[in-house]
Amino acid sequence: MARRKQVLVIGFGKDHCPENARRAAYRVGEEIGKRGAVLLTGGLGGVMEAASQGAKDAGGFVIGILPQDDKASANPFCDAVIATGLGFARDFVTAYSADAIVVVGGGAGTMIEIAAGYQKKIPIVAVKGTGGAADQVADTYVDDRKIEKVLEASTPEKAVSKAFRLLNLQKR
Repeated sequence: MARRKQVLVIGFGKDHCPENARRAAYRVGEEIGKRGAVLLTGGLGGVMEAASQGAKDAGGFVIGILPQDDKASANPFCDAVIATGLGFARDFVTAYSADAIVVVGGGAGTMIEIAAGYQKKIPIVAVKGTGGAADQVADTYVDDRKIEKVLEASTPEKAVSKAFRLLNLQKR
């Protein structure tokens, strides 16, 4: 039996998540849930919670990987919670656990996850127009080594389609 693909959704946290990013994240999560993949997030609010809710509403399975050491910090849509107690170092755990990454907005923490995924050659797709990190890295390379281009998608649905297309091309 093959392992289910794990797609990480990253972006704005609860305190600075604009409504357009929240809506986009919900749709990303919904599409991932419909496709039967496991949704990974940082387990907290904002983009993480919206994506988790979208996946759950579509019948998906959600794993939250928390920076805190308290499972009670997770958003209510997580089926499983990994309480790391690692702070921002948890961003490496989330990225390394992913088969693909979808970026919806985001700030400095999101950039850490993007850089970690980039180093590991994990496919990354950014939803353009959601602000922050997603708009900054869409259709670029993270550095001059050009390891893995961050793809751009104009809608949440196209972002998930691109991520799954990349997953089907890889032998992970």
